Amino acid sequence: MPSPPAFRVFGFPVQVRSGFLILLVLIILVNPGARGIWLAAFIALFTLLHELGHAFAARATGAEAEIALDFMAGYASFAPTRALSRWERAGISFAGPAAQITVGTLAYIGANGGWGWPQVSDDVAIAVLWAGPTIGLFNLIPILPFDGGTILEQFISYFAPQRARRIMFIITVAVVFSTVAFAMTRPALRPYIIFMVMPLLSVAQMATAGKANTARDHAQAELARAEALAWATGDVSRFPAGHVPSPWYRAHQQLTQGHPEIARELVLADLQSHEPLDWWPPDAAPLAALAEVVAELPRPLPVGRPFSSFVLSGVLLRIGEYEAAAHYAASAYGNGRAPMSAIHVARAAAALGDATTAIGWIRTATAGAPLNVVRIAVASSPEFEPLRHDPALAAVLAHP
Repeated sequence: MPSPPAFRVFGFPVQVRSGFLILLVLIILVNPGARGIWLAAFIALFTLLHELGHAFAARATGAEAEIALDFMAGYASFAPTRALSRWERAGISFAGPAAQITVGTLAYIGANGGWGWPQVSDDVAIAVLWAGPTIGLFNLIPILPFDGGTILEQFISYFAPQRARRIMFIITVAVVFSTVAFAMTRPALRPYIIFMVMPLLSVAQMATAGKANTARDHAQAELARAEALAWATGDVSRFPAGHVPSPWYRAHQQLTQGHPEIARELVLADLQSHEPLDWWPPDAAPLAALAEVVAELPRPLPVGRPFSSFVLSGVLLRIGEYEAAAHYAASAYGNGRAPMSAIHVARAAAALGDATTAIGWIRTATAGAPLNVVRIAVASSPEFEPLRHDPALAAVLAHP
């Protein structure tokens, strides 16, 4: 779960991580005297300004953005509310250095009294020059993870959408190795080689993260297909190693074999389990089959671990037991404060025609989940259809 923001600027949450503070201290130590203090101060200011440029551009597309300041870098992450064109993404990438270069140049002219080079003794002008336009221009170098590399990647994706990231990895490695080879021939540049190879570390991290995400998505898709196949054909042989059919499938199988007590115990035991999750929700199950399992459960329905309780409230919604879904999801929310349980209460309330309660629970969900996640949940839930144009709902889902 992300750390709470240290503060907000123009409505954007800003996290200041320990690495950023360490960076500022190192700048002061490496540059003793007033120059180090001014340089650290302006790097902090212009880094925030840079990320605000990204954040404002993202907001202009309807996305929700937040800022994190860390060692050697700042990050403006954003969650789109719609599909963005590659040119919109390129524009978001360009907005950061553009803001830094523009404001930095104006600040430098003011601090220096003109366009010329600063006096060696002018600590303020030198700090502004480096922290503002110089670093901003450096960030436009067309390699990853710099903004220039992101912009170039969007351009490449126009011609090779499936290979753009790999092409950028190759370009980055080639540029970095060429630069390092050149620096090795220049004694004055050798102390900076450590900084030159940093993009390689970022590329390695990006490649590793990309593979991990792809593997996770593939595993989840494979598990979902296996669960769907089990419900459709009874074939449970396709489950990946370490995973089993959902307790709902197993419970229904026991019902069909005349063992309602075992069916009930399977669902109840899963609710109270502390073992790692090894199943996928019964999204492909026939409604009648789910209703048969629910009919065997004791009332009031017991609340258990958040995921299993969330699945149970979702099943109640699917089979049309809206009153039960509302009460159960509210109890589940009180037990674990899971934002998506709040969404289930809202869905049930909306299905029952209680708009005020539905919107109130959507507001509750926004307190614990990213606003974009709540928007997607609302947009994908048919129960909210009568509320699509409700001003109160629009206000809850608006930018904070």
